[in-house]
Amino acid sequence: MPPEYRSLGCLPADQFIPDLMKRLKLPYYAGLLTAAQYHGAAHQRPMEFQVFVEKPKRRIVCGGVRVEFIVRKGVARVPVQKLNTPRGSIAVSTPEATAIDLIGYQRHSGGLSQVATVLAELAERIDPKKLALAATMAPVPWLQRLGYVLDQVGAADKTENLKKLVRARAHEPVPLVPGAPYSKTSRHAGWRIYANAKVEVDL
Repeated sequence: MPPEYRSLGCLPADQFIPDLMKRLKLPYYAGLLTAAQYHGAAHQRPMEFQVFVEKPKRRIVCGGVRVEFIVRKGVARVPVQKLNTPRGSIAVSTPEATAIDLIGYQRHSGGLSQVATVLAELAERIDPKKLALAATMAPVPWLQRLGYVLDQVGAADKTENLKKLVRARAHEPVPLVPGAPYSKTSRHAGWRIYANAKVEVDL
């Protein structure tokens, strides 16, 4: 082990995950708060290195390194970009795909307030056209929630193309926070959302 990592007790995750996934022949990408950090939008350093895979895999604990594997169908179709590491490169979800995953996997991302905070920072990296393209591969309720939150954090300029997609595909309102109680009086017509939680940004 290189001397600079002896105190960590392990190589950083981005230096061994690509080789591990190659050996296991598993498509993967680093996502959620981990990807947001690569894109300069991690408000707080993630406690775990988050990796999407198509099959369940036990988390890795190596010294001070924690790797969480999250199962998602169609991993190979999610837009990614290759980022360099000291030992090669790693696949990381694009800013647009990261934004979609953050809202789709709120519980893995620290909850709505944490997601909103990260999206507020990530927004400047999001290309509206690329966002609409990535959105075609995500569940429609995720897009409804994402559009609403982006509007709430001051990134409405990123959502015009996304709103067209939602209006064409969303047939009924969904709660902003899945599983939480909501009132039909909280309906937001533009995104077909029941706003059952307040979007708060901690910057």
